[in-house]
Amino acid sequence: MSSLREILETHQVAIYFAAVAAAALVGLLVPGAMILEATINPALAVMLFVTFLQVPLDELGRALVRVRFVAALLIANFVVIPGFVLVLAQFLPSDPMIQLGVLLVLLAPCIDYVVTFSQIGRADARLLLASTPALLLLQMLLLPLYLGLFLGDDAAGLVQAGPFLHAFVWLIAGPLVLAGIVRTFAARIAGFAKMSSGLSLLPVPATAIVLFVVIASVTPQLGLALDGALRALPLYVAYAAIAPLLGWGVARLVGLEAPAGRAVAFSAGTRNSLVVLPLAFAVPGAVPVLPAVIVMQTLVELVASLAYMRLIPKLGSQNRNFIASSGTG
Repeated sequence: MSSLREILETHQVAIYFAAVAAAALVGLLVPGAMILEATINPALAVMLFVTFLQVPLDELGRALVRVRFVAALLIANFVVIPGFVLVLAQFLPSDPMIQLGVLLVLLAPCIDYVVTFSQIGRADARLLLASTPALLLLQMLLLPLYLGLFLGDDAAGLVQAGPFLHAFVWLIAGPLVLAGIVRTFAARIAGFAKMSSGLSLLPVPATAIVLFVVIASVTPQLGLALDGALRALPLYVAYAAIAPLLGWGVARLVGLEAPAGRAVAFSAGTRNSLVVLPLAFAVPGAVPVLPAVIVMQTLVELVASLAYMRLIPKLGSQNRNFIASSGTG
């Protein structure tokens, strides 16, 4: 069973692209595919549950007392990255929906597949996984403030506190508690141990399902919003190229060891597109432009992740020339 899990994780990006391609076909060819929008939140909850299930709770406690790591992670995601996004925002088109979509996704750090990406990329994935509740809670609190700063009160008012609180309770707190219950019983009851072992195979398939339902529900409307999504594309490419180096730079300044520093780099480079998408659907007049702009970032990020998993492991390695050339040494 562990070998099957390794195969899934090794080939996860290919699996995700296959899910995206299949979803696009369904969205284009199957009438009523937009109804899949109603399944996005349940699929996200399942994905995060099986993700949280992978790390023992005692590891979570030990990880959270790593003060320097937590400090570097929060500084990178909520101080340095917003500053970088503010610079990118100067090049945004005047369309308020495009502006809102780009900022909504780039200001929200990833809490799901970044964990498995970082594990493949020789980062400390357990530290990153332990920090996901804090990352989501802080982005819920800070995102409206950043939107107000970057776009003004009208744009910030489009993102209400209610959907964020709902997302935290059902997408983070609920799956985290349920994962804790399953792990507790798995240590004592053979049946739960077998169930936990079987569930360990699901993070990659669950993420692929989330991508499928998201893309399939958005694709029927994509033609009406393709121009807006393409106008956001250059900013997403610039972000993907620079953000991991900013995260690594913060980790170096704080003095983290290489695996923890790589985790910060992965976190800075990957965004929370799948989790913020339900918020986008709730914005009045958002469809189809706002979801399309956010989905474009997801596609760019999947391509960038192929590079991340090859290049980020070199950060902190014996290849000092690579570190120096990245400007983060």
